[in-house]
Amino acid sequence: MLFDWFLTHRNGEEDKPGDLLELGAFMGKSAIFLGGYLREGEEFTVCDLFDSPAPDDSNLAEMQDSYPTLTRRGFETNYLAFHEALPTVIQAPTFVVADRVRPASCRFVHIDASHLYEHVVQDIASSRVVAAPGAVVVFDDYRSEHCPGVAAAVWAAVATGELHLICVSASKLYATWDDPAPHQSALLGWLDGRKDLWHGVDVVAGQSLVRIGDEGVVPPAPPKPLRPAPEPAVAPVHQSGPRPRVATAWRRLAKDLLPPVVTRAIVAWRRRRRG
Repeated sequence: MLFDWFLTHRNGEEDKPGDLLELGAFMGKSAIFLGGYLREGEEFTVCDLFDSPAPDDSNLAEMQDSYPTLTRRGFETNYLAFHEALPTVIQAPTFVVADRVRPASCRFVHIDASHLYEHVVQDIASSRVVAAPGAVVVFDDYRSEHCPGVAAAVWAAVATGELHLICVSASKLYATWDDPAPHQSALLGWLDGRKDLWHGVDVVAGQSLVRIGDEGVVPPAPPKPLRPAPEPAVAPVHQSGPRPRVATAWRRLAKDLLPPVVTRAIVAWRRRRRG
């Protein structure tokens, strides 16, 4: 819901284009959602190592532990199930973004890459280079217990007064490199009177911060696949012996071979067909 609001709210600059950027895409769940907000004349860039070698031993250990099945092919298959064309894909460590994305071009930056402190510090610095005036920078895992490096890097940037807070939800922190007051004023106006979201305002390190929680909010409809997934091939049924469990075999095959987003799309389509 907050992604939707920030991606459609422009503080009176509706006609001014601005690109989208995601650092850390995994299998494409958030990228697929972000791609639906791309407007004419804008560019969407995704940067991820995918299955490339990690730049250092700590990052290699992180990749092997947390993302052993991640591949660029899996991401692209998932994304093309929902969009006609891929975003601009940078398969490299995220520190290259400052050199590969146009300076001051991005209106929305989503950072969900490495959880290592040194890497997050670099991602924060890169976001400042590519952020357009008034851009929103979103950090995932800013309070997760398994990602203390993210929290340390993000709150350090806030404490120095460089990164300006807008709001936090349970899992993401929204900030800007410019004056947060216009964002916060419009956000509070949108939140007032809503029964499906609660909010409060705190002061953290001398900065105003809007806290937002879920009270039964209905999120925007998820993107729809471009076309129904093909019916999986079914092995012929033998006349003798027990009848094979085709459904069970298909589910096991899909789980082993297909990316998660495509598998879910096939399951949903089969259910609708049976209904």
